[in-house]
Formats: sequence, structure tokens, C-alpha cells
Amino acid sequence: MKYFYNPIYLFLISLTFFANLSFRNSYSFAEQNIDIDLKEEIKKGNFLIGLKQYLGKNIVDEDSLIFKTDDNFLRVESENGLKHQSKEVKIVFKKVPLKKPYIFEKLVSKPLASFESAKKQSDILLKKGFRPIITMPSHWEIWLPIQNKDTVNQNFKIRRTIINNEIIPYLINKYTFQKLDGPISLTSDESIKINDTNYGRNFYLIKDSYGTWTLVQKLSFPDYLKGVLPHEIGANSPLEALKAQAVIARTWAIYNSNRFEADKFHLCVTTQCQVYKPPIANKNIEKAITDTKNKVLVFDDKPINAFYHASNGGISASSSESWEMSDYPYFTSDFDFINFEKKYLYPSRKKRNELKNFLNSDKNNFFGKDHHLFRWKKKVSDKEILNLLQKNDLVKINSKILDLKVVKRGTSGRVIQLEISHNNPMSSITLAKDDIRKSLNFLPSNLFIIDKLNDNLWVFTGGGFGHGVGLSQSGAIEMAKIGYSYQKILKRYYKKTKISNFMNLVK
Repeated sequence: MKYFYNPIYLFLISLTFFANLSFRNSYSFAEQNIDIDLKEEIKKGNFLIGLKQYLGKNIVDEDSLIFKTDDNFLRVESENGLKHQSKEVKIVFKKVPLKKPYIFEKLVSKPLASFESAKKQSDILLKKGFRPIITMPSHWEIWLPIQNKDTVNQNFKIRRTIINNEIIPYLINKYTFQKLDGPISLTSDESIKINDTNYGRNFYLIKDSYGTWTLVQKLSFPDYLKGVLPHEIGANSPLEALKAQAVIARTWAIYNSNRFEADKFHLCVTTQCQVYKPPIANKNIEKAITDTKNKVLVFDDKPINAFYHASNGGISASSSESWEMSDYPYFTSDFDFINFEKKYLYPSRKKRNELKNFLNSDKNNFFGKDHHLFRWKKKVSDKEILNLLQKNDLVKINSKILDLKVVKRGTSGRVIQLEISHNNPMSSITLAKDDIRKSLNFLPSNLFIIDKLNDNLWVFTGGGFGHGVGLSQSGAIEMAKIGYSYQKILKRYYKKTKISNFMNLVK
């Protein structure tokens, strides 16, 4: 039996193994999906929300789903013909070995900081004749067919994965254990509880681009917004601020409804989209949604990319300051003054000393001053910075930070290029725009200056929370408190736009 451990023998065995593997021409697993037109659902006033993503990735109890109803039956229908009715079912995910493993291969971009950055690169590739898809297995990525390996730039690497198993959902109750095949629909005439939380009536289980599964909920515009507003601006916000948030949340969702097109649904429920959670009854929120029914912000009669954030720190940003994208005409860098006549006190923010003076100025001159991060200070050690850079594969272990240098600022004073020098090897890396906050996630915003306290400690002094583009939620809340209508709030933050009825736009 000594030959068993012979390296040559093992090599031959491995050659035999790989020779028996086939290659999949497809570069996405999203083959079994619900036959539904995503654009048509938007026109009908519906969103498909990825309520729970990546199901089956880890075969643990957390990935099982228990569906319950109180009075009416829960109906389950699977693509393989299974039909089931009961008041409670459990769906579990199992890894089932394939009779014949295969190699799944594709070209993958480096991780991207945001969907906006991915969309910019994807649009460039489309113009060049490529067939990219935007995905998010953990970070935003762009995928291309392996056939493009000799024609794309070095930002793309070949990713090959041997697929030995298939993730398959099974329905379990007192009487049955049955295999399911996607798409799987789950409906009822009453609200369905999922893991003891009330959600709604219409759900689907579909396979995503990664071989795992997504629980998708179909929601009308109003029902979706009922789950967004409390968690984005807060249920206790003044009514006019809630109305403004309703309009821009509806507008943003429509404009960005292609984010998860590769996985066959519109939007996720995290901060990568808009935060959505099961709605809680609230009269002000319902009134805000009803009073602005189907209203959206438009430019050239099309819904705009209605960015918003928590606090602008007293000055808004243009879109190109925050992401790798062209500027939108309705976003400008403006001071968020209570008394606009004080503008003369504040020159350009591009120079460090001017920005320092701005950050030290009287915050009572600005809307949104009550936000806890309107002004902030962060003391950060070399070690903390290095840990974050290593986590993002930007520097090697045992590196030492030599210097942090702001290379370039935008019109608002926000940092759009940050150079970090280190000694392993003796070189530097440059972070740009949204990559700065992604890599250095202790930063509430890119509106900051840097001071070195000692050899191992840095101080970041800044203002605002978020990217600074579009509506400042804290500013909108303050405006509403002193009598601004939602129309005036929106006009202030979105120049050259108007409010229109979305359903009139799609007729």
C-alpha cells in the first residue's frame, strides 16, 4: 500500500478527478426563478423585496423558516408540482451531493464599495459590448463570462469553484418531508407569521446567483413604505418630514429597483438599499404615505436617484464627491443655513484651514444641528487603522502606518482622495470617495480633517453622518418643526426637480 502515498500517484488521481469534471457555461446560479417581469411589477405599484437572502449558505437552524397562520390555510406550491395546505409548515435547506460535480467559473471584479461604483463600471463595460451582471455575494461585484478573460482589464480575476452539492429546500410538517423545487410560492388570505413575526401574504422562495435561496416578499408601494419610514427617519418625526421621506423613499426605490436584478428581485432590506422591517401601525406614517400617494420626484419627467442621509454636517455634497459617477444636475454642494444671508461668512471648503474654521463655527447657524454626529471627533490608533486595511486586503501583516495625507477634496470639503503611506513594502495606497468610509468604517462621513497626536495616534475631526448627498433627515426634521411643508423641504434639497404622480408617468 505504499504506492498510495506516492506523490506521482496522488497527482495522477487528481488529474483523473478534474478530468471527470465538466464546466458550466452559465456564470450565474439563478436559473430556477419565478417567471415574473420586474419592470412590469414596478408599473403595477409593487416591489419584490429580498426579505431573507443567502438561505442555505450555512446549513444551520437559523436558515430554516417556519411559516404560520392563525385561521386561514397557508398554501405552498412548488415548481415540481407539489401543492400543500396547512396552518404551519417548516422549510429546511439541505446540501445534497451531486451525482456529477462540475466547475462553476466566471470573471469577477475586485470588491466594490457600493452599488453606485459597480453600476458605473458595469455601464462602461456594456458600452464596450460586454455582458456584465452586478452581484452581491458579500460585497458588490461585477461578473463576466469566462470567455472574456483575454479582453478585460486586470481588475478582473478568474474564479473557479468545484460544485459538489446542491442546496435543496424541503417542506416538513407532522405528516410529510418533501423536496421542493423553485420557484416556491407561499400565500394566504391572512398575514403570515415567519419565525413568529407577522410579515404579509405573498412570498416566494427563489434560487439566487450564488446557489443559495432568497425569500422574496411582494409588497405594494404603501405597504413597503410602512416598513421603511420608521427605520429610516423615525416614526416620531414631524408629519411634513415623514411626507418628504415617503416621497424620496418611493422615488429612490423605483429608480434603484434593478439592484438585485441578477437575483430576480428589486431590493434588499438592509442599508445596502433602504432599511425595511415588518410594519408597525402608526397613524402619522400612514397619513404621510396616503397624503403623498404615488408621488415621486422627477427630473425631465423621470424619477430621480433620490439619495438621502442622516446629517450633512452643515453642507451638502454633489454626487460625484461621494461615488464614481457623473454629477446629477439636481444635487449641488450648498450650505444648509437657517439664515442664508450668513453665507458670506463661509468661503470655499477645499482648503484645510477653511474647513477647520467651518467645523469650529457656530452650529446654530445650520439646519440639522441637533443630530449627535453633526460634529464629531474620532481618536484612532495605528493598529486600528492597520487592522481595517488588512481586513480589506489593502496592506500586509506587520505593516506600519507612516502617514495619512488628504490628497484631494471636493467642492463641499469632503475628502475624495486619501493617501496612506506604510512600510511593508515601502509604498502607499490611495482610497477614493466611497472606498474611504468602506475601508475606514469608523468614519461617520468624508467631511473631516486629520491631525497626528503622536507616533501611534491620529485624530479625525469632522461633521455629518452619511454621504451628504440629497436630503438631510435631521435637517428635514428641524425644518418641519418650524413650519416647512414637505414640498419646500424637497425643493431645498433637490434642485430643478418637481413632484409628479408615478402612475401618470407609466401610462
